[in-house]
Amino acid sequence: MLIHCLQHVPFEGPFGIGDWAAARGHELRVIPLYDGVAPPEPADYDWLVIMGGPMGVGDAGRYPWLAAEKDAIRRGIAAGKTLVGVCLGAQLLAEALGARVYRHREREIGWMPIDLTAAGRASPVFGFLPPSLPVFHWHGDTFEPPAGAVHLARSAACEQQAFLYAGRVLGLQCHLESTPESVAGICAACADELVPGPHVQSAARMLAAMPEDYARLQAALFGILDRLPQ
Repeated sequence: MLIHCLQHVPFEGPFGIGDWAAARGHELRVIPLYDGVAPPEPADYDWLVIMGGPMGVGDAGRYPWLAAEKDAIRRGIAAGKTLVGVCLGAQLLAEALGARVYRHREREIGWMPIDLTAAGRASPVFGFLPPSLPVFHWHGDTFEPPAGAVHLARSAACEQQAFLYAGRVLGLQCHLESTPESVAGICAACADELVPGPHVQSAARMLAAMPEDYARLQAALFGILDRLPQ
């Protein structure tokens, strides 16, 4: 299987998704949109993965490549491809499916649990997970649920943590792909966002995560990706 991964900034790469692809024998090609590389055509890939980034879906004025990326996402959905969006990627998927994306009332940054909805517990993609799972977050925006999508998970700070549309378009607001390297990278690059709040942890707290925290994320991520159409 050939996976194309749209990357918006150098420090938010596929990380755990790349580890899954390597473990399963899939080819993963990273597309650095920030370097002016054009997004792929639907015929060029089996899966399209859309990563996170500090920009928002409405920032095409500052990041002109967002317009081409949005068009590529819409065409990938229309072509029946499997798409996975993480954080900003989930917001781009939600917008492509007609949902409103907007600034959340507060940032959610750090290690905090998500809780599966009833639909998530019954889902063939999410149902193997425990009802509550500590995961890594870093976002200030959120979205309304896309029409026709299954709402899979929520958190105390943010109602929309995961959705699945048509059994093959997965939006993950949280970062299941996180590794010690990725957490260190975003803590360094986005340190200005660590303004104290009820759902914002310190960099020291986030960087103190244990190996078992990352092992739990990897098991969840691998299990979810294994259950998507290939």
